[in-house]
Amino acid sequence: MSVFADLHVHTTNSDGEMRLSEVPEAARDAGVSVVAVTDHDRLHPELPTPVTAFEGVTVVHGIELRVEPRGEAYGDAVGERVDLLGYGVTPTTDLIDELDRVQTDRKERGRKLIENVEDHLDIDLDLEPREGLGRPHVARAVVDHPDSDYEEIGDVFDDLIGDDCPCFVARDVTSFERGVELLSEACGLVGLAHPYRYDDPAAALELTRELDAVERYYPYDEEVDSRPVERAIAEHDLIPTGGSDAHGHELGKAGLSKPEYRHFRSSVNL
Repeated sequence: MSVFADLHVHTTNSDGEMRLSEVPEAARDAGVSVVAVTDHDRLHPELPTPVTAFEGVTVVHGIELRVEPRGEAYGDAVGERVDLLGYGVTPTTDLIDELDRVQTDRKERGRKLIENVEDHLDIDLDLEPREGLGRPHVARAVVDHPDSDYEEIGDVFDDLIGDDCPCFVARDVTSFERGVELLSEACGLVGLAHPYRYDDPAAALELTRELDAVERYYPYDEEVDSRPVERAIAEHDLIPTGGSDAHGHELGKAGLSKPEYRHFRSSVNL
């Protein structure tokens, strides 16, 4: 399928390698006409409107927000953390306040993560904690360090900073219910990101009954059974979205066709 709209792209505003100014060229190289910038837990300061025409490319202002299901539906326990994608952002005071809280926690978590890795490997990463810093930044610093034996970012996650690894530091994330509320007030459409990346895809897809959309197209590492997500789309009247989850400069690995994007755009009212 030819990708017309890549609706899941990260920039240097969070943990991507691409500056916003580089997005149009990357889109043209991939034959993509529409890009949604969905930085982790941050709004992009250079995108003042829900959608912007930028050097011949349509750029949708979005966000990817990590949330945690909690409460009675889980027997008062905590469910697996998932990511929500909000599209067509018009910032509200409540959303900005929550993102500020999340970024403060991210910065402190980054400091602890850097310290843990430096102590574990006995090296100086020359990396400062800041807003937007994520585990990929730490992993890249490890790979780039001359005294590190690591050559692949994935190996750093697998050995050091992945969940349950020796240097891992948990984050204090927004609850699912609060996240849906905040994004619904600020965005034209709220959906579940990459349902098959979670340990329990079925439980994640159950959450879509509270959402508008689900990421139907995504470049998973292996082939997945699309029938559960198709059932969720039909049962909950969801809008299919799709994107490459690009953290580098290569766009268009997954996304929507032109007719699918028209359906998305009419639903998000951009």
